Amino acid sequence: MTGFRYGVSLYSYTDDFGTVMTLDDAFDHVADTGSTGIEILGETSVPLYPEPPAAWLDHWFAQLDRYKLEPTNFACWVDTRIQIDRNMSVEEGAAQIAQDLRLAHKLGFKFVRPKFGVIDHDLTPDPIWEGAVERNLDLAHQLDLVILPEIHSPTPIRHPVTDAYVKFIERTGTKNFGLMIDTGIFQDRPIDVWGGGATDEIKKGALSFLNGIKVPVEHLEDVIQYVPFIQAKFHHIDETLHDHQIPWERIVPMLKKLGYSGYLSSEYEGERAPWVAIEHPALNGQNRQDRTPDARTGRA
Repeated sequence: MTGFRYGVSLYSYTDDFGTVMTLDDAFDHVADTGSTGIEILGETSVPLYPEPPAAWLDHWFAQLDRYKLEPTNFACWVDTRIQIDRNMSVEEGAAQIAQDLRLAHKLGFKFVRPKFGVIDHDLTPDPIWEGAVERNLDLAHQLDLVILPEIHSPTPIRHPVTDAYVKFIERTGTKNFGLMIDTGIFQDRPIDVWGGGATDEIKKGALSFLNGIKVPVEHLEDVIQYVPFIQAKFHHIDETLHDHQIPWERIVPMLKKLGYSGYLSSEYEGERAPWVAIEHPALNGQNRQDRTPDARTGRA
């Protein structure tokens, strides 16, 4: 095992990107953390998506070279309910995935995370997901890309959604489809502030999962063989690099035990006031030696 690799998702700067932060600023900020990987959101980060101008592409690769960053995960969407009167067909979903696979390849990415429309509060994806993905396995293989749906709260690891993805891998025998784990599923303490709003809004109802679904880290053993990429979700880490919601003191040793050596891509999803993400202790250059929620030390 060679140890973890570290990256940052530009989702971390959701309210800053395009307001107080440009893509060039994001490159600088990600590199300043000491990370080597950059994760983007296609429709947000790429101008004139899905066909960026040639000049922008040249600048993209020049910035990657300048900052010594590697494109990691290309986040995209399959908007199954983009039309109010009907759901997207399998053929339309397949075309959307193919479009994003080609763009991700053009930008140098290795992973593509399609977010399908869901049909319930467990985040069960629209049934077209399976046919749409299967129609793109050959293309993903040709482009050397891995399609990774996200296991994200409120969906735990031991759940029919996850089981369906694993059965798909086993049925097809593909190496171009896997699982992305979002560490928010391990959250075991409530969020103090969500997007600057009142906590009363997340204490009950459909948003109650925001206070944590407490998936045991031991459940990683069930699926780790299918997990080549992890989003290191966090909401609030204080000046001593103590995470107030995510149990990194249990996650990191478990990942080491299981031999995981892929990326931990920091994904901030806390308070969204201007500059908060940029100045967050876990996303600034002052803490570059301890970035990505204590992943180096295993301490929380």
